[in-house]
Amino acid sequence: MGLFIAGTAVGGRLAGLDLVDLVFQAGPIVKLVLLVLALLSAVSWVIIAYKWWEFARATQDSEAFLEVYHEESLGSAVEAARDLSQGPVASVFLAGYAELQRLAKYERRDHVERIEPHHVRSVGKRLVWAAAAENERLGRGLTFLATTGSSAPFIGLFGTVVGIINSFQEIGRSGSASLDVVAPGISEALVATAIGLLAAIPASIFYNNFVGRLENVRGAIELFRSEFEADLLDRASPPPSQATGA
Repeated sequence: MGLFIAGTAVGGRLAGLDLVDLVFQAGPIVKLVLLVLALLSAVSWVIIAYKWWEFARATQDSEAFLEVYHEESLGSAVEAARDLSQGPVASVFLAGYAELQRLAKYERRDHVERIEPHHVRSVGKRLVWAAAAENERLGRGLTFLATTGSSAPFIGLFGTVVGIINSFQEIGRSGSASLDVVAPGISEALVATAIGLLAAIPASIFYNNFVGRLENVRGAIELFRSEFEADLLDRASPPPSQATGA
C-alpha cells in the first residue's frame, strides 16, 4: 500500500511537469544537445518553407513558359522567359538564347534567327551548363535536410544516454533506487530523444518530397533541352529546294 501511494505521488509530480520544466531541469550537456536540436529544427523548417515555395514557383513558371514557347514566336518566348525567370526551363532557354546573341554579335549578324549547324553545337554546350546550374540552385538546402534527418535522432540519443548516466549518478549519491529518484531523471533524458525525432521526421519527409520534385524538374529540363536543340537544327537546315539544288 505504501509503495502504491509513493508511486502515485511520483506519477502525479511527473504529470505536472511540462516540457519546459524538463528542459530546465536537465544537465548542461543535455541542455546543449537540446539547443543543437532546436537549431537544426528551426533551420530545417526555414529551408522547408523556402524550398516548398521555390519548387512551386519553378513548376508554375516552367509550365507558363512552355505554353508560350510552343504556341508563339521566338521573340515572344524570350519576353515570357524574362518574366518567368524563376522557372528552370525558362532560365535554360535564356542561356541558350544569350549564346545565340553572342554568336550573332561575334559574326556581326543582325538577326539571331539566322542559325548555322555549328551554332547548334555551341548552344547545346551552353544549355548543358545552364541545366547543371539550375539543378544546383534547386538542390541547395536539401543536403542540410538529409543531414538533419539522419543525425538528429543520434544526437537526441546521445543526450538521452548522458541523462541516464546522470540519473545513475544521482542514485549513487542518494543511495536509493526508488521511483522518486529514478523517474525524473529518466523522463528528462528521454526528452532529448523525443526532440531529436521531432527534428528528424519532418526533415526526412520533406527531403524525400523535394528530391522527387527535383527529379521531375530535371526531367522537364532535359526534355526541353532536347526539344530546343531539335528546333534549332530545323532552323539551321536548308529548305528542301536548296538541299536538292533546285
